[in-house]
Amino acid sequence: MNPYGTIKIKLDALLKEKGLSKNKLSHRAEMQRTQINNYCKNEITRLDIDVLARICSVLDCKIEDLLEFVPTEGGE
Repeated sequence: MNPYGTIKIKLDALLKEKGLSKNKLSHRAEMQRTQINNYCKNEITRLDIDVLARICSVLDCKIEDLLEFVPTEGGE
């Protein structure tokens, strides 16, 4: 983890909460399944605001439902 903290992508939990499969999200958000898998595994290094907007639109959620800032341990 870097000294400033990290951003956690909560897409996998959000999909389960909404009862939507990765395949359906892929179709509705016009994204590749591998890209969705990378978001679900938190393996994205650069966030694409267009992709985030499509995910939020399809899942009818706010950006804070999808992303969470995790500060470093012992940091301010």
